[in-house]
Amino acid sequence: MKPPDFRIAGHYCRRVMWLLLALCCLAVPSLSYAAAGSLDLTRSIAGVLSVAIFVLAYALVMAEELLHMRKSKPVLVAAGLIWALVAWVYVQAGLPQEAETAFRETLLEYTELLLFLLVAMTYINAMEERRVFDALRAWLVRKGFSYRTLFWITGILAFGISAIANNMTTAMLMCAVVLKVAEGDDRFISLCCINVVVAANAGGAFSPFGDITTLMVWQAGQVAFGDFFQLLVPSIVNFMVPAVIMSCFIRNRKPAALSENVWLKRGARRIVVLFLITVAISVLCHSVLHLPPAMGMMFGLGLLQFFGYYLRRSLPRSLERKRERYSRRGDWKKLEQLGSVVPFDIFSRIARSEWDTLLFFYGVVMCVGGLGFIGYLGLLSETLYGSWNPVWANVVLGLISAVVDNIPVMFAVLSMEPDMSLGNWLLITLTAGVGGSLLSMGSAAGVALMGQARGIYTFARHLRWAPAIMLGYIASILTHLWLNAGLF
Repeated sequence: MKPPDFRIAGHYCRRVMWLLLALCCLAVPSLSYAAAGSLDLTRSIAGVLSVAIFVLAYALVMAEELLHMRKSKPVLVAAGLIWALVAWVYVQAGLPQEAETAFRETLLEYTELLLFLLVAMTYINAMEERRVFDALRAWLVRKGFSYRTLFWITGILAFGISAIANNMTTAMLMCAVVLKVAEGDDRFISLCCINVVVAANAGGAFSPFGDITTLMVWQAGQVAFGDFFQLLVPSIVNFMVPAVIMSCFIRNRKPAALSENVWLKRGARRIVVLFLITVAISVLCHSVLHLPPAMGMMFGLGLLQFFGYYLRRSLPRSLERKRERYSRRGDWKKLEQLGSVVPFDIFSRIARSEWDTLLFFYGVVMCVGGLGFIGYLGLLSETLYGSWNPVWANVVLGLISAVVDNIPVMFAVLSMEPDMSLGNWLLITLTAGVGGSLLSMGSAAGVALMGQARGIYTFARHLRWAPAIMLGYIASILTHLWLNAGLF
């Protein structure tokens, strides 16, 4: 008998759970909290039909791999149909402006998130093109660290880098290092991948820039920028507990050092500095000027464009100076590298953004913005946070994020606007951020590494360490409840 494919089983389990959440929770509301309109349409034909359209669209999204159709298509169509139904009912009731205002507010809030993410993606792509991440990988490869040291270094770096970069990019960078150094040792590579996924998700939970969910909470004004860092210690605990357990099963041998040299492209270090300046400006815009963080990010995009213009205009002069310098030194290798230098193009970096994902977010946000305007999310808020203790509700929602993307979970909570203390808002930020570590397919980092280390890092191998990861999940929650008890 052929053994069961746990990866496929987990894949379809995740999709079934996603559909169940869509049916029960109506998944992803808009950042404007999808406030209910003056007409209660929850029992109307338009309301029921809107739910059916949304569920059908999500079913098509979940069948993406079977249909080979990008996930943005069905939700974009569904968003248009749902808002058309809502607008038609309000027009018939003589209230056309109310539906129009609700749509514009939902669109405005999404646009702020879109612009913020677009700039962040552009900077990350620019640093990748300038070979910043390749240089870090090459440095780690050359050092010839022992397996146990490499396990801890990649985990710690994943934790730190994911606080400012997205967890998927961070995880893939660390995975590339492990695959290069430990080629052939599948068991060690698998352990490192699990550790990197947990670390990347934990590192993004305490920083407003570390994950889309933390960004949403910050932009919604539920948690101030400085308050996020009260999750630093719980996040460290979430990473350390499973890491300590897994490190005990690593044979402490030392692989041979490999020779890999990567040279940074011109302007790489200055782009990193510009990114840090952009982040600082965005924080100041929000905390001092009380303007949306997206304004600061767009200002930073303008700085990057000016710097790209400078790099292009000064490239011939720079190449000439370097040719003279390397010729005098007899550095023929550097001279060869100069032949591959290309001008920096800012718009090619923007084009490489995940546009299907960004359009998918638009479709889902607008879909559930319409469903919230109909009145369904008010019912859900009353059921979930009205009947349960907020702490238990937030813990369970974190577990749900292991099988459902944490973005829909966080959107749902923000749309409900439950009356919670700062401690509970930090708790849902933590649980939604790290809950996805429980399964390999529970986060973008895990899904990416299953493709990058195909056949080595699998659903089944990750599942074996789920008890250790669950201990970290529980320990991080208890740490937060203890350290930040005064916030509840």
